[in-house]
Amino acid sequence: MIHHVQLACPAGTEDDLRAFFVGVLGFEEIAKPPVLAARGGCWFRGHDIEIHVGVEADFSPALKAHPGFLVHDLDAWADRLRAAGHRVEPDDDFPGMRRFYSADPNGNRLEFLEPR
Repeated sequence: MIHHVQLACPAGTEDDLRAFFVGVLGFEEIAKPPVLAARGGCWFRGHDIEIHVGVEADFSPALKAHPGFLVHDLDAWADRLRAAGHRVEPDDDFPGMRRFYSADPNGNRLEFLEPR
């Protein structure tokens, strides 16, 4: 079982990440331990996983590496992302799965999939 996935972000983008992970994807923000909070970034919990986003000085978005979110009603997730102005890129190359890719506000790749 995976406890969390770590993503990176540039400094000062935490509010955009909160709007995305909480407002669009339905996660809740959780408090970082004080020693780690001083470094910036933010943590989220929901859908049986935690997403930890940490500040990276020379940030470059992860364009290939990504967390894969196993979801129910893939079309509703795609609609939710599109309605919030985020791109949705369908990809049918995973046997037995329907899936699409999107990205967080900083361009980190995210995969959403559902068994066929």
